[in-house]
Amino acid sequence: MRGWWQDLTDLVLPADCAGCGAPRTALCPRCRAMLDGGVARRARPVPEPAGLPVVHAVAPYAAEVRALLLAHKERGALALAGVLGTALATAVRAGLGVGDGAGPALAAGARAGAAGGSWPGAVLLVPVPSARWAVRARGHDPVRRMALAAAGELRRTGTPARVVAVLRQRRPVADQAGLDARRRLENLAGALEVAAGGSRLLGTGRVVLVDDLMTTGASLAEAARALREAAVSRRDGGTVVYRAITREGREERRIGVRPEGREWVHRAREKRAVNAPRRRLHAAVIAAPGDSFEINRN
Repeated sequence: MRGWWQDLTDLVLPADCAGCGAPRTALCPRCRAMLDGGVARRARPVPEPAGLPVVHAVAPYAAEVRALLLAHKERGALALAGVLGTALATAVRAGLGVGDGAGPALAAGARAGAAGGSWPGAVLLVPVPSARWAVRARGHDPVRRMALAAAGELRRTGTPARVVAVLRQRRPVADQAGLDARRRLENLAGALEVAAGGSRLLGTGRVVLVDDLMTTGASLAEAARALREAAVSRRDGGTVVYRAITREGREERRIGVRPEGREWVHRAREKRAVNAPRRRLHAAVIAAPGDSFEINRN
């Protein structure tokens, strides 16, 4: 009820810009440019939590961008989903290295995979799930809504993509607001899991975790852990086991089962079978703290 009523209200009533408050426009050109004109970059919080995937973000979480995300998430400004989804698609492309001309190549590869080739299929956007109580309170799932818009934008520009909402909460979690990095990790530890049948779906394409925002990285690290724990997907009648990697300071160690075939690896040098492609788990968000963006680091 709240969703369609909010959509109708947005169409009928004049609104101020959700970012800067400019009158009689839901999103002014200047605030739109902060998202549309953004260049996605690698973002790494300090400290970086163990198991954090490779994260790309479009804009610093400050000022107008912060206001836009909060308006969409907390105040039900659903008209913003399109532009936010477009920004999220920019971060997805950056993480996968999809530049000009790469979209058609992905599409051709997806067709080859469907015909029995070795291409891993479409880009699979996996939203980080919100707590059930938060979805009920807001009347909508903002991350899933933006993920659907991002998938549509990727398809429009030649990159086959779809949303695969396979993550779910297996236990209640507290509100993250006000918790520091350590307490956020403790709050989320073991909270997510892949739903039944999800592992099979994850084996059909290139997986990208998506969220609206990264602050400490705790949510993305927990989501990545759940995907790695699922571990097995079907391929050619066999199983593919993904390798889980954690970070401890500057040292990294392997955990979990012995890998076979493809791998999800986070900054680790590992021996692998000949001709077995290496896969990193990627994540895309719209915004991250300004001091988390990498500039001169590889």
